[in-house]
Amino acid sequence: MLLILLRWGLLAAALLFVAYLYPAVQVASFGAALVAALVLGLLNAVVRPILVVLTLPVTLVTLGLFLFVINALMFYFAGYMLAGLNVPSFTAALIGSLIYSVLGLVIDAALQQLFGRR
Repeated sequence: MLLILLRWGLLAAALLFVAYLYPAVQVASFGAALVAALVLGLLNAVVRPILVVLTLPVTLVTLGLFLFVINALMFYFAGYMLAGLNVPSFTAALIGSLIYSVLGLVIDAALQQLFGRR
């Protein structure tokens, strides 16, 4: 449970770092980043698999590049739903989701190194 809370907090900090690196994405506060990280996690756990299955032919034709569009849609939709996360355009969502995904991979790798897989 502690690992889940730590990952959630680090992903929220990563969202603030995305807003710092790419000013088009704006996060109001750390509390808003916590809520946004939770909503992004829920969207990626529930909606993303459905979209991946529905768009499988397009994903195969584009050799998987369409998955970037799906990630951007999740990021954009989270910005649309939340007042504390401002994502003004699809391009901002695409760039923001790319940065957020890379930071998420780094966080997951670091947590795996620190705590190991259980």
